[in-house]
Amino acid sequence: MMQNEIPLLHNKTIDRLNQEKLYIQLTRIFLEEINSGRWKLEQQIPTEEDLCKKYNVSKITVRQAINNLVSDGYLIKIQGKGTFVASALPVVGLAMKTRLTEEMFGKEVSVEREILFRVIREPQPEAKEYLKTEDEIYYILSRRVVSGEPVYIEESYIPYRMLPEIEKLDIARNSLYSILQEKGAKKIFKVIQTIEIAQVKEYLAKNLNMKEGAPVLVVHRLFLSSDGTPVAYTRLMGRGDGYKFQTEFERIR
Repeated sequence: MMQNEIPLLHNKTIDRLNQEKLYIQLTRIFLEEINSGRWKLEQQIPTEEDLCKKYNVSKITVRQAINNLVSDGYLIKIQGKGTFVASALPVVGLAMKTRLTEEMFGKEVSVEREILFRVIREPQPEAKEYLKTEDEIYYILSRRVVSGEPVYIEESYIPYRMLPEIEKLDIARNSLYSILQEKGAKKIFKVIQTIEIAQVKEYLAKNLNMKEGAPVLVVHRLFLSSDGTPVAYTRLMGRGDGYKFQTEFERIR
């Protein structure tokens, strides 16, 4: 057994006469281990092999139960190390997506996301204030283009420890929210969004085909885990001529 790994002590078993699916029963058993404190916060849970032997179930059943609790934010998988207890509280089951829609007409538009720049660097003052960290962050500058016209710029700041090996992930085709929920060291529990009107800076104006100092809509989003740790910060700057932002929150569990 690895250091800090949680031992198998509890004797609660699967009821095979119960019509409820085995992985659902196992999910409930694992959740009880967390809520009771037998599986302690930040400790590694037993391996899939050990759990299979203890409950006499297949790896698929164990994996389904673990994945349920990973999705809800109770557990976290760390590649090459194992699965750990992340929280005793569930993550609110919300999927978030931002859409660009035409302001006046309903015809289809072609939307593309372009990654303009990505780098690991020290956090800038504004990002540092939001993220409360001195550690290196992963900075991504991207642009949304609708029917060939640039509509908004998005700057994303992620503490590197929150999303290790982010440079290997496909961030052009997947939303930052979904990547963080699936791969992040901590799950998103809350999003704080602030909207303001500001003047576009020179280095961003050219990517929006606008003049420096022109007014833009700015959307700040701070992503927090269940324990209040900042997970990521994004800043969207968009044109308001002809298009609008639409953010959807959808309950998924």
